[in-house]
Amino acid sequence: MKLTSLFCPLLGLITVFNPACSESDPDVVAARDLSRRVVPSISDRLEFVKVIPTDSLDSFTLRQDGDNIVIEGNNAGSMAMGLNYYLRNYCLTEVSWYADDPVQLPDTLPVVDESVTVSAAVPERFFLNYCTSGYSMPWWQWRDWERFIDWMAMNGINLPLATTGQEAIWYNVWKKMGLTDEEILGYFTGPAHLPWHRMCNLDGWQSPLPKGWLDDQADLQRRIVERERQLSMRPVLPGFAGHVPAALKRIYPGARTSTVSQWGGFPDEYRCTYLSPEDSLFMVIQREYLTEQTRLYGTDHVYGVDPFNEVDPPTWNPDSLAMMSGRIFESLTSVDPDAVWLQMAWILYADPVHWTPETARAYIQGVPQGRMILLDYYCESVEEWKLFDSFYGQPYIWCYLGNFGGNSFLASPIRDVDRRIDDVMSNGGGNLIGLGSTLEGIDVNPYMYEYVLDRAWNMPVKGDSAMMAVIDRRVGHVDASARRAWVTLLDSVFIEPALCGQGPLVNARPSLTGFSWWTTKPNVGYSNARLVEAWGDMLAVDGSDRYTHAFDCVNLGRQALSNYFMALRDDFTKAYESRDLAEATGCASEMKELLADLTELLESSHGTRMSKWIADARAKGTTPEEKDYYERNARTIISIWGPSQDLNDYANRQWAELNATYYAPRWNMFIDSVVSALSDNRTFDADAFFKKSREFENAWIEPCQFVAETADPVDDKSVSEKMYRKYAERIVAHPSSGAATDCVSLHKW
Repeated sequence: MKLTSLFCPLLGLITVFNPACSESDPDVVAARDLSRRVVPSISDRLEFVKVIPTDSLDSFTLRQDGDNIVIEGNNAGSMAMGLNYYLRNYCLTEVSWYADDPVQLPDTLPVVDESVTVSAAVPERFFLNYCTSGYSMPWWQWRDWERFIDWMAMNGINLPLATTGQEAIWYNVWKKMGLTDEEILGYFTGPAHLPWHRMCNLDGWQSPLPKGWLDDQADLQRRIVERERQLSMRPVLPGFAGHVPAALKRIYPGARTSTVSQWGGFPDEYRCTYLSPEDSLFMVIQREYLTEQTRLYGTDHVYGVDPFNEVDPPTWNPDSLAMMSGRIFESLTSVDPDAVWLQMAWILYADPVHWTPETARAYIQGVPQGRMILLDYYCESVEEWKLFDSFYGQPYIWCYLGNFGGNSFLASPIRDVDRRIDDVMSNGGGNLIGLGSTLEGIDVNPYMYEYVLDRAWNMPVKGDSAMMAVIDRRVGHVDASARRAWVTLLDSVFIEPALCGQGPLVNARPSLTGFSWWTTKPNVGYSNARLVEAWGDMLAVDGSDRYTHAFDCVNLGRQALSNYFMALRDDFTKAYESRDLAEATGCASEMKELLADLTELLESSHGTRMSKWIADARAKGTTPEEKDYYERNARTIISIWGPSQDLNDYANRQWAELNATYYAPRWNMFIDSVVSALSDNRTFDADAFFKKSREFENAWIEPCQFVAETADPVDDKSVSEKMYRKYAERIVAHPSSGAATDCVSLHKW
């Protein structure tokens, strides 16, 4: 029997360790099973060992033992983090959050020359956003969730939001309280819109929700929370925040309800009903909901409760706000005495007029100290902890948001985020308990989230060295050209945070100037020539077979072409305004050609395809009618969003089929209309085009069969090289590029 100086949980403080004891430990079993799922080809060379930490913080240790890599940790999550540390820093390998992305390993397993120990810098690492389940996850199967949960564990997350399957709970509660199936299923929205239903923004849009959806999601949630707990996570489950069906008044006519303020431009028929926490029925519903939820999914005593997300409370009186938060917390602890309330501080950002220090303090301090955790939601833009006195002593988590709506946009201010994390770690007060991310959609900049989550640990490599390590593992080796590209991106492109309402102009409803609506701001604060320079350096990388590298080449290219499209549109407008038909016709041809080229570029990566989104949505249905229902909902969220234009294209994204069938045809209609007006010596009728565009958009959401992949994506950089050769020089030469040609190094192949 081999002896080590490790602890076995069953032996208390005895330092002699029996390997057989650790082998059967649930944490070791969970870590070993994760390795078999993620890196099966090397899992027999990985040895996981459970140890007792020297303090209360999580930690892991890597060391070599003969031919094996030993990963020690205090729990399964720490061991998973240790495995990822080895894969990233020794194997230079990425593990993606997507199940379809391969894990590419080196031919020879690297040796850990010296033992490495890393401990967590903060106890809590939060992940997800209510919106993510609508913008990225509504159609996921267990296969998708299984990889994503593994990814979360391998990135040190121990406090994930877990909102799947709550409609099944609410169905049982409302049924027990006397509502009919028609009233309940008509109260819910379509699947992709459920996050906003859950946050009391929206009722009944694209209802009724099929009953089979509830059962499917309940089964899925049971598996999700079971696996998350196996990997040392505490899933944050929902609590009752006050949102009730309007039909509840039929049974309880005396209930103190109110209709919430209008949201998202939706007509009054979709507005939500809110039950006052002062009403005795509030406590009854909370008890019914939490009891049923605990029966089905268990509990880790942390509950997400967000009663006033982007809607007004019944009153802004500070005393009343304190009373309401106090009553909500009381309703939680009446069921679970150990309950902790997790609250989005997004409300403070979304309505800074009403959420003043006075009203915020009253609401936050209405809950006993230490029993409400605030998520400082959008810290790369506005750090609420600085504006609200570190949340008046309540524990909080600093969060990077990074993406709105699932938009495809290069916006990763990594150096500034690094500085802000340094600042909050030093000056954020003793009630800072964690770091996390609140991304609305899983996006095209995954390295940013991984970098932020790494900062929650005391990594031995920091700053620029850690930033360079990101590109090394995406390429698979140290490459001077890749590092040069990365420096250009860090210094000149990744400099601004993602915006609420953002997208390339290609994705916006066409207009002659600016952009047509707030949901698709296309402006960038950097030189497109610098982006092209980085794109060229990335393409010049030699000897990389990593899909991450191929994806990065597509990702930089699609953004560079999209930025250039804005310049072409402006040239087109100038030609129209000067009544130069020949020039306008030339610009029109170039714009259409670029739109087609963009589709070809996006088709070259499996990470920029729409077909999976539609296929997965249809797979949720059990009848042709259900399949069409789910496809319609899947199309709606990424295009018109709702019945008005208020959120039109908010969830825009650059997917090949979406560009080919929605964005490009819409622009082509616009281009043809402008050229026709110019040819006929007429003024372009913007109002008539708006009507025509809305008709096209509303027709597009209807299920059809043109989204199937016509060919497998190549997942290499050949198409990216083709587009670079075609466009790089003309982009740099254009006056809008922001840099003189002689300042930019262009590659030739």
